[in-house]
Amino acid sequence: MSKYIFTSESVTEGHPDKICDAVSDAVLDELLRRDPYSRVACETVATTGMIMCMGEISTKAQIDIPAVVRKTVAEIGYTDDSFGFNANTCAVFTTIDKQSPDIAMGVDNAYEGRDNDLNDIGAGDQGMMFGYACDETPELMPLPISLAHKLAKRLTQVRKTDVLPYLRPDGKSQVSVEYDASGRPVRVDTVVISAQHSEDVSLSKIREDILKYVIKDIIPDKFLDKNTNYFVNPTGRFVVGGPMGDSGLTGRKIIVDTYGGMGRHGGGAFSGKDPTKVDRSAAYMARYVAKNIVAASLARKCEVQLAYAIGVASPVSVMVDINTFGTSTEESSKIANAVREVFDLRPSAIIETLDLRKPQYRPLAAYGHMGREDLGVKWEQTDKAEELRAALRK
Repeated sequence: MSKYIFTSESVTEGHPDKICDAVSDAVLDELLRRDPYSRVACETVATTGMIMCMGEISTKAQIDIPAVVRKTVAEIGYTDDSFGFNANTCAVFTTIDKQSPDIAMGVDNAYEGRDNDLNDIGAGDQGMMFGYACDETPELMPLPISLAHKLAKRLTQVRKTDVLPYLRPDGKSQVSVEYDASGRPVRVDTVVISAQHSEDVSLSKIREDILKYVIKDIIPDKFLDKNTNYFVNPTGRFVVGGPMGDSGLTGRKIIVDTYGGMGRHGGGAFSGKDPTKVDRSAAYMARYVAKNIVAASLARKCEVQLAYAIGVASPVSVMVDINTFGTSTEESSKIANAVREVFDLRPSAIIETLDLRKPQYRPLAAYGHMGREDLGVKWEQTDKAEELRAALRK
């Protein structure tokens, strides 16, 4: 393969879609804090002057959803009418129902245990989930999405610490990385930053500051050269942003949430869903499996697919896709067998293994759900690498 360029994007926590993800996950966390067995499917929509939470929730907990919404939006930074959105004055609507009893029946009592009282839980839906890992970064994530997330996070940091006080909460980053013929990242070709700002700052000032305090602060010098392209606020103006500039919706940034397009995606969103929803929990588990395979030096790149049927505990398929990337040290079938031996992939086991019933989801709503070693989430641990190597030696 000849050299190529791959691009990934990220967005800040003030992006309208990310506001919605944060609200949905904040609601989930508050419910899990009071009732760890809450069944939650909370989606949020935001537009000019308004936020609405909708979905299905079955729980013993009682929470003030509008208060959670306002607190979350204020923490993001929308606290002034001049920003285009204000947590203190926006309208908040809720339309919540209970989980469908037909779905609850399959989750509460898995197909495999209905004749023998095994009392296992079934998957909350059908579908397929992908996990991916590679050795391009210390956290075993693809370099383009890793850099894009760090740039977006830095945009928020320089805003909140008043390094660049004229910035506003909305923003985007995009990084194009050049790979050599062996598939190794060698340089950053293009960086794109779009940052919402106050009306009284010049474009030249924004571009100078973003280059100095954001781009050069995050991207290692070894990846930058005289041919690297920088585009900062390429439209020339970004004053109107957030829900005033564009409507937001939970689950509309699923590629940002995962691997930036490097590796496939099953299509299911994460935010606002409790761990019985395999869209979320099995995607985390697939990442855990893939990361441990790479950490065990069984492959430089690894993609894992899991698939489930609603109400059935065991996955209907486990596919460890190694040979496609040409980086495996073992046959794909042998690694798949080792995965089945080391990892219990039933929803109940995933929840227990990854400790998914505790409130931990609000911080994941921006800057990626994968590679988040900074948050100490269990699916980023590599504690199964030696077990995988041992299983392959049998």
